[in-house]
Amino acid sequence: MQIPYMTAAMVAALTGLAHSVLGEVLIFRHLREGGLVPTLAAPPLRVRNIRILWATWHLATLFGWAFAGVLFQLALGRPMSASFVIGAMLFAYLGGALLVLVGTRGRHPGWIALTAVAALTAAGNAG
Repeated sequence: MQIPYMTAAMVAALTGLAHSVLGEVLIFRHLREGGLVPTLAAPPLRVRNIRILWATWHLATLFGWAFAGVLFQLALGRPMSASFVIGAMLFAYLGGALLVLVGTRGRHPGWIALTAVAALTAAGNAG
């Protein structure tokens, strides 16, 4: 086992968790009226700005977790298959697309781009 990779994987995973939890507790809970996605403005930011900030905040966590998965595989010294790396990427991009879609009620086009990257990645893997 590669201890530096395993430590990096654990730090990445825990950092992502702390990032999302602390963001919710310290920032987004004050901008929420009971739903999952914040719906209160925080001048000078409008609600639509808050919604995309929320989605992007958690997108960073998803990408961190995907990289943590790759680091974990490296730590175990296993040969890394393309399908594993592609799976980690699909997790990050599809999860991100869903966050942006839900967070902005489909009004921010970022969900389309994230979905396109995931679809093209999956198509490249299939062909």
